[in-house]
Amino acid sequence: MEVILLERVGRLGTVGDVVKVKDGYGRNFLLPQKKAMRATKDSKAVFEARRAEIEAANASTRKDAEKYAAKLNNLSIKLVRQASEDGKLYGSVTVRDIAEGVLELGHELDRKQFVLDATIKNTGSYNAKIVLHPEVIVPLKVNVVRNESDIVEEVPEELKAPLEEAEVAATAEA
Repeated sequence: MEVILLERVGRLGTVGDVVKVKDGYGRNFLLPQKKAMRATKDSKAVFEARRAEIEAANASTRKDAEKYAAKLNNLSIKLVRQASEDGKLYGSVTVRDIAEGVLELGHELDRKQFVLDATIKNTGSYNAKIVLHPEVIVPLKVNVVRNESDIVEEVPEELKAPLEEAEVAATAEA
């Protein structure tokens, strides 16, 4: 199926690109979400007539997303979860949990806007992303702890090696 993209779609293209996609992807995702329209002669003419309007609307939503991204810059949340002594969670942290944590900070975002790099099944510090617009992505730091006193502090990379060497030396002396 050939479609004309109405907004930027990751790994496909930007506004106005005519791309071939699988029928199911186009029919079940791109078309209902109004991210694309079928690429027929008539729709290409309609798109070209509305191209400036579509690009202006896209630029406007991107500008709004960039303003909101400035408010979310350097955002981090702390989630307290039950875990074993070695830090393994009894369950996992999901996108819904992260969305609720961000909501507690006063930012109302849809859970579909959050992207996790990997599943969270242990305590520690993790990275996530908030997709405000296909071209505006904000990093989010997620700290998962067993209780309030176990706040994970981020250690810079250049300090990790000396700390690990000191720990090895301390265990060798004992």
